[in-house]
Amino acid sequence: MTLISFLFFTAFVAAITFVLTRKDDHGTSAGYFLGGRQLGGIVIAGSLLLTNLSTEQMVGLNGAAFTDGLAVMVWEVVAVLALVCMALFFLPRFLRSGIATVPQFLEARFDAGTRTFTDLIFLAAYAVILLPIVLYTGATGLVDIISVKALIGLEASQATVSLLGAELDADTFVLWLTVWVVGIIGSCYALFGGLRTVAVSDTINGIGLLVGGLLITVFGLAAISHTLGDGSGVLDGWSTMKANGVEDKTFNSIGTSDTSVPFSTIFTGIALLNLFYWCTNQQIIQRTFGAKSLKEGQKGVLICALLKLLGPLYLVLPGIMAYVLYSDDIGFKADKAYGTLVGDVLPPYLAGFFAAVLVGAILSSFNSALNATCTLFSLGIYKNFINKQADEQQTVRSGKTVGWIIAVVAMLLAPMLAQTSSIFGYLQTMNAIYFIPILAVVLVGMLTKRVPGKAANIALVVGIVSLMLGYWVPIGEKQSEGTFVVPIAQKAEEYAKWESDPLVVSGKVSVTFLEELTIERRVVKTGFSEQAPAEPPESVTYAQFAKTQTVAKTFAPDVMHPFHFMGLVFGCLIVLMLAIGKISPRPEAWVHEHSGDVELTPWKGAKTMAVVLVILVIAIYASFAEFAT
Repeated sequence: MTLISFLFFTAFVAAITFVLTRKDDHGTSAGYFLGGRQLGGIVIAGSLLLTNLSTEQMVGLNGAAFTDGLAVMVWEVVAVLALVCMALFFLPRFLRSGIATVPQFLEARFDAGTRTFTDLIFLAAYAVILLPIVLYTGATGLVDIISVKALIGLEASQATVSLLGAELDADTFVLWLTVWVVGIIGSCYALFGGLRTVAVSDTINGIGLLVGGLLITVFGLAAISHTLGDGSGVLDGWSTMKANGVEDKTFNSIGTSDTSVPFSTIFTGIALLNLFYWCTNQQIIQRTFGAKSLKEGQKGVLICALLKLLGPLYLVLPGIMAYVLYSDDIGFKADKAYGTLVGDVLPPYLAGFFAAVLVGAILSSFNSALNATCTLFSLGIYKNFINKQADEQQTVRSGKTVGWIIAVVAMLLAPMLAQTSSIFGYLQTMNAIYFIPILAVVLVGMLTKRVPGKAANIALVVGIVSLMLGYWVPIGEKQSEGTFVVPIAQKAEEYAKWESDPLVVSGKVSVTFLEELTIERRVVKTGFSEQAPAEPPESVTYAQFAKTQTVAKTFAPDVMHPFHFMGLVFGCLIVLMLAIGKISPRPEAWVHEHSGDVELTPWKGAKTMAVVLVILVIAIYASFAEFAT
């Protein structure tokens, strides 16, 4: 049933997409890269939502929730505010320029060097960071949800596979196989279909993903009720989940100092990362460049923002449910939380449907990044440096060729991410290296008239180098030392690697081995000393109690949180560009001319909807806030 429902929904999406896009123009740049500038608000909203809601979000953010609780919903909440900024500030300026890429805007505002530099930054980042992460998280989720091992005839416990006379690790083989199957299918969508094909399939899959994601929440609460509660259903599951969580952290929207998102970082790194992602990230905003008009573009962006308010229900709560259900499993990896939960709670007929939707989500992000990569290369590199006389067909063909090369590179790199302890944290850290400098340059470009191109180019170099050095030299990195209790009977030696402990952000951990599993003895050996741990409450198991013991964990003084460091670098880049603009301004003030490609009458309801969205964000966030903890 799982396989049948998976194949049925996948074929259904493909058939509908083919029927709706078979007559599209794929022979010209505007037709292939921008969907002929014919995208309406609903299609833009669906495509924006699903491009974002790929498995690096579904798997990664739920994995972060497994570790840090409700505080990680900040990524969804602040995203709504960023989308409001996109609709009211950034989008009108981009559409006025009639551009297909963000680097094109930077060329018009600064110079050709700025465009080339940002083209290369985007191309490298998508090939080495984004595309491999999308494939890896997608493959990881699918392996857990639809039992890929069983589908290819392997036993669940089988450790090795014979291939061409060699013995391979079975889990590694399945991961590589899934990555390549998903990668090839996604490449076909993106490289043969163009932007509108991607956007239409995104919209259909987006509906399925919202339905499926909410079903996971319902079935997960029912499973908690059945396993730990009185079995009466969803409401009991909610109360049972709260009773079995760590109340002062799990259900607090205010991030504390021992989480990955302390409250203060909302106003620095988190805000900046969201602004770049939703307002200047080529992979995301390219579908807004294909809007029929500013009115349709604003509708699409703000409808997407409204749908993002539902995000915590399927991007955060399942991770907390997984913590409640699986925290007894010593060594359970946070990034397996979502796939394991889905595989356990959904019936086979729905598991197949949701796996198909998840594949659609994977394909959406992969397709969008690959389509953006083709656009950046063809219009930014090929036409400017390789073949300046290229016609429309040659330009499109060059993008497809490079797209296949980058897709293969991504498929080779993706399985190597299996060694990463937190895929969502890795993604945000790596993204910041180029997010922050490009956002600073775009903002200064839009808000000033005299800052010259050399200021933008210097800022890009200084920003990237500063952020890379900030990660290599532990400026602001939280160092921790502490102890936690694990029973020897549950393979405590596997916990000797600090990366496996979801309670630890970074640093060194001293593992404490429980001599006996019985609580009465309560003798713990820590190096050469002995100590007696606190008595665990009767309402939780010893393993749950052990996982929550943070009282012995100490932190060295924080020089600066990495997200604050991002904010500092961003501010310095702004000051640097403004200073250069004062010392050596452009000879003439920049005039932002209307290209005439897009009708710029704004949506009358845009400002009203923006105000409503901001009020809803504040209300949702405040309802779970506990500043006292």
